[in-house]
This record gives sequence, structure tokens and C-alpha cells, in this order.
Amino acid sequence: MAEYQNIFTRVQVTAPPYPGVPLPDDGSIGGREGKGFLQHLIGKFGDAQIGPIYLGWTGLTSLLFGFIAFEIIGLNMLASVGWNWIEFVRQLPWLALEPPPPSYGLSFPPLNQGGWWLIAGFFLTASVLLWWLRTYQRAKAHGMGPHIAWAFGAAIWLYLVLGFFRPILMGSWGEAVPFGIFPHLDWTAAFSIRYGNLFYNPFHMLSIAFLYGATLLFAMHAATILAVSRYGGERELEQIVDRGTASERAALFWRWTMGFNATMESVHRWAWWFAILCPITGGIGILLTGTVVDNWYLWGIKHHIVAAYPQVWAAPTVDPATLPGGTP
Repeated sequence: MAEYQNIFTRVQVTAPPYPGVPLPDDGSIGGREGKGFLQHLIGKFGDAQIGPIYLGWTGLTSLLFGFIAFEIIGLNMLASVGWNWIEFVRQLPWLALEPPPPSYGLSFPPLNQGGWWLIAGFFLTASVLLWWLRTYQRAKAHGMGPHIAWAFGAAIWLYLVLGFFRPILMGSWGEAVPFGIFPHLDWTAAFSIRYGNLFYNPFHMLSIAFLYGATLLFAMHAATILAVSRYGGERELEQIVDRGTASERAALFWRWTMGFNATMESVHRWAWWFAILCPITGGIGILLTGTVVDNWYLWGIKHHIVAAYPQVWAAPTVDPATLPGGTP
């Protein structure tokens, strides 16, 4: 029994790799790639089997387009440091492929003025959308619900808001996010400052609440299943139809701890909704910023969200857009 008390899997069952359900012989579905193999370290966290994988035309095209996008981004970053690989590795977190300047609006600029950013964005977006189509088709082919595709679609919504929908509404590709690690974080900080602090954006508030809520729910569920794995709790399907000690102990724990029961199904519905509402509400908040609300701090004052701070040196609160050099 002590073998099942560790947070890592200490007992791994070794068996020939499972190839998956048989495929139809009519040629409507292509074959799977590889035969699969077992990896002991991966088995410490879950199923030790890797592969086989099914790609199909959507998967292959998605990987191709994604490779082209990352190749464009990487080569532009390498060019920005004079094609010096040492500097490329050293400065990689700070390197970026920037969108076009605001002066170009929504037109196609020269390659070295944001044109490469547009091309990379096109291929990356095509890659993501094709991968979404792949998840949807694979779910339907296996007789599953489309829940995975819609969850992925929630993340795609936020991605499209940041790099496509909002820049179009603002009339400039320059409003989009640069490709890069720290540069995109710098963009986020500058974006929040320019529009009066996103913390006062109610949809940002909801997004953070769902972010923390989803994290808590997934952690609670994962901890519960691990805690009853000694009773076979990880075999959730069997536990649902045959109420065993694992499922009953888990349900009783939360009923006595929180006051209400969480079943093997309901906890996944809660976690799914919390997870997808995080990028959905976040995307709505970003889409409204600059298009509907120019300053969230002043908006919060108007709607009594911001605390009534005393005036310092009798200086009134001024919208930074009205100051010299600000964008009208």
C-alpha cells in the first residue's frame, strides 16, 4: 500500500504499447505514425506510453505552417543581432519581431518595417486554426463531444483579439502584440499604463477570478484523485458506474469539507467552465480597451469602483491622452 503514497508514480505496469482502436479499412482515415514506446520518466507523472500519433492533412499542414512562422520569427531575431549565434542565445529573451509602426495603419508595410510580422502572424494563425480543426475532427471520429475543441477555441479567441480583431478596430497593426518573450510582457505593461490600469477593467477582474478559480479547481481535483489512487480512484469511469470506496471517500471528503458534493463528472464541468471563461472574459476586456473605454481608471472613478483617494497637492486626475505628446 505504501507504494501508492508518493506524489510520483512509483509502480509502473510494463506491457506492449497499445496501438489504439482499430481503424476502418475503407481508407477514409489515414494510418497512425509510429508504433509507440514506453518512457519511464514520463510514467512518473502519468501514462508511460508515447505514440503512436495520428496527424492527417490538418496536423501535417498545421505543423508546416507553424514551422514557417517560427522560422520567420527566429531568423528576424537572429538578423537583429548581426547573425551572431552567441548573441542570439544570450539575448533571446529580449529579442522581438515587432509589428508595423502605427503610420502604416492596416496596409502591408515593407518587410523590415513589420511586413515579416504580418507574414509570420498569418502562418501562425493558420497553424493554430488548422490544429483546432484537427482536434474537432479527431473528437468526432472517436465519437467524443467537441468539448476539447471549444476549450481550445476559447484560447484562440484571446489570441485573435490581441493580434487581429482589436488592431482592425483600432485601424492599425501597430496595436498588436510583438513576437518575443520579454517584449510581449513589456507590451502588456505599457498597454495597461496607457489605458489607465487594466486592474480596473471588470472583464480583466473576471478573467483573473476564473484563472485562479480554474487553477484551484484543477489542483483540488488532481489532489483528490491522487489521494484515493490507493483505492483505484484514477479509474474514474469504473468508479462512476460502480460506486467503490475511492469515489465515495472523495465525495464524502468534499461534502464534509465544503458542504456540497462534487461528483466525478461535476468537478470536470466546473473546471472546464472556469478554464474557458478565463480567456473569453479576458478577450472581451482587451477588445473594449481603446475601442470603447480610453482610461479604465477614470471609468472606475465614474462607476465608483476606484477608492476615493484624497487629492495630493490639489492636483486633479488627468487623462494622460490629453497631455502633450499623448495620443488624442
